[in-house]
Formats: sequence, C-alpha cells, structure tokens
Amino acid sequence: MATIKNFARFFSLFNKMENPDDELKQELIGTFTGGRTTSLREMRTDEYNRMCDSIQAAQYGQCEADFKAELKRLRSAVLKRLQKMGIDTTDFAKVDKFCLNPRIAGKVFRHLSKEELTALIPKLAAIAKKDSEKPAVKKLTQLKTYMLN
Repeated sequence: MATIKNFARFFSLFNKMENPDDELKQELIGTFTGGRTTSLREMRTDEYNRMCDSIQAAQYGQCEADFKAELKRLRSAVLKRLQKMGIDTTDFAKVDKFCLNPRIAGKVFRHLSKEELTALIPKLAAIAKKDSEKPAVKKLTQLKTYMLN
C-alpha cells in the first residue's frame, strides 16, 4: 500500500477554507475515510485524492465531475499547443522538462492548477506566434542580402 508522505496539496487547499482549524481537518478526514481515522498519515491514497479533489471542486463552486472535465479540457488545450511547438507530448518527461522552466510554469505539468493552465495557454500561443515569425524574418534578410549582391 502506497502511503502519502507529502501533504502540501491538502494544506494549500485547507488553508484557503474559511476558518481552518484542527477540528475541521479531523472532520474532513473522518468523512472521507468513513470514520476509520482522523489522521492524514493513516489515509489511503485514493481517500486522500478524493478528499483533495472534493475540496478543490468546492472552492471553485463546481461539482467534482465538472471540475475534472474543465481541468481535462485545459490540459488538452495546453498539450495541443505544446505539440504544435514541436514538443513530443507522448513523452511526459519532455513535457515536464518544458513546464519546469520558470519562464513557462515552474512546475511539472500534472501539478499545474486550473488558473496556471489558463494562464499558460496565451503564453504558449505567444511563443508559437513568435517562433512562426522567425523564419519569415530570416527569409526577408536573405532576400535583402541577395538583392544587394
């Protein structure tokens, strides 16, 4: 059984809630474990992920299914733009390496939030546009050089 060692996702979501306290934390954990435990360390991975997904969906005012569908749509849009830029989107090591660049996102792809994915789409479009303009400038420079000689 895989145990969770990093609870950063939970605490980042939990601290955004109204009046986060230890009692609320224990109540949340107890709810998602069926009353089996009130400790984060004793949660199973599937329980932990369901709890975090549910909290995240509630913070955005969407049901969990709608939130996941929106996240999937945004991830797909980002991957489509990465693919157009020539990045092999079937190899997530390459996608993660690109996204880890601080000028892009500074995180691995799977950890990007809804807001970060939304902000990344126009950024990637601008990069792609700039890259597509480069060959035209190069061709124009070559044409001028040819005409002057």
